[in-house]
Amino acid sequence: MANHKATQKDTRQARGRNERNAYYGKTTRNAIRDLRKVTDHKEASEKLTLTVSLVDKLAKRGIIHKNKAANLKSKLTKQVNQLAAAK
Repeated sequence: MANHKATQKDTRQARGRNERNAYYGKTTRNAIRDLRKVTDHKEASEKLTLTVSLVDKLAKRGIIHKNKAANLKSKLTKQVNQLAAAK
């Protein structure tokens, strides 16, 4: 454990940031999972906008890399577009 007051505070802050980042990451993973289960194009396109927003926020906060965010958005958009083509 840290011995200096400033280091102890930094440890507390880091723990809080870690919990917050884990929450945002888990929420986004759940949204992606739910989007991949959808088979209706209209519902999928609505969920896509929310999911893309969550992924962008993760990348902005540095929780995931910007290229990973771009790859996720690309794959999800491609999947939603395939639902439209399937009709």
